[in-house]
Amino acid sequence: MQTKQLQWTLLVVLSLIWGSSFILIKKGLIGLPPYQLGALRIIFTSLFLLLIGFKSLTEIKMHQWKYIAITALFGTFIPAFLFAIAQTKVSSSICSILNSLTPLNTLLIGFAVFGLSFKRSQFIGIIIGLIGTAVLIFSGKQETSNNNYYAILVIIASVCYAINVNLIKKLLSDVKPLSITTGNFVVLLAPALVVLFSTDFIAVSTLPQTQHAMLYIMVLGIVGTGIANICFFKLIQISSPVFASSVTYLIPVVAFFWGLLDHEMLTPFQFFGAFVILIGVYLANKK
Repeated sequence: MQTKQLQWTLLVVLSLIWGSSFILIKKGLIGLPPYQLGALRIIFTSLFLLLIGFKSLTEIKMHQWKYIAITALFGTFIPAFLFAIAQTKVSSSICSILNSLTPLNTLLIGFAVFGLSFKRSQFIGIIIGLIGTAVLIFSGKQETSNNNYYAILVIIASVCYAINVNLIKKLLSDVKPLSITTGNFVVLLAPALVVLFSTDFIAVSTLPQTQHAMLYIMVLGIVGTGIANICFFKLIQISSPVFASSVTYLIPVVAFFWGLLDHEMLTPFQFFGAFVILIGVYLANKK
């Protein structure tokens, strides 16, 4: 498969996986509080990656482990808990909308901190994508305005993702995606266990509602985090940070359809916003 085709294939696959993550978090929160959910998501992912990627850890050089730890913190640990907390008050659809701020943050952080350049067409595409995002936010304005604090948590998570994308592109481009992903979660396993067992998880773990919620988080951890991160790091390495983070433009489209199935109301404005977002993705990545 040619590089350009592989880029777009990975972009679509990641959109489908991560667009489904918000509904899985929503279902998981029915039986789990946010800190247990975030910790279990990391633990399930860690165990899965240790099974398939343990040997790949030998390819990480000693001086690269500090970068692995930093990308683990910004790319996984902090966002995992921020999204879980935010979705206790903000709908899965609105969270996916706010997550679309990631490409703009990626562009700005890459330019200001990492010295990366960008083309005029990329900037225009991102602005158009953000206009589409604004249309979607406007359609959910009442909800987000009543829960500003929780909406801000999603925006902070998008900044963390943007930092992570730039760090990987700048510091870990020569490391295989499986090695980065497995290394991230090896670093995070112990902290996640500490968080989990500092709660009342042992007392509630036998409850049917808790076990049912854990099944959703297991899928979220293995597919939505483990497999998706491998694909994402590969996408970063064969494309630009802005292209890779553009996946967040497509995530709301998938999330909205899941929301529809889960009886979250969609409006014509939301569909229009999604269409504008797709135009932005095209322009941001046009040669």
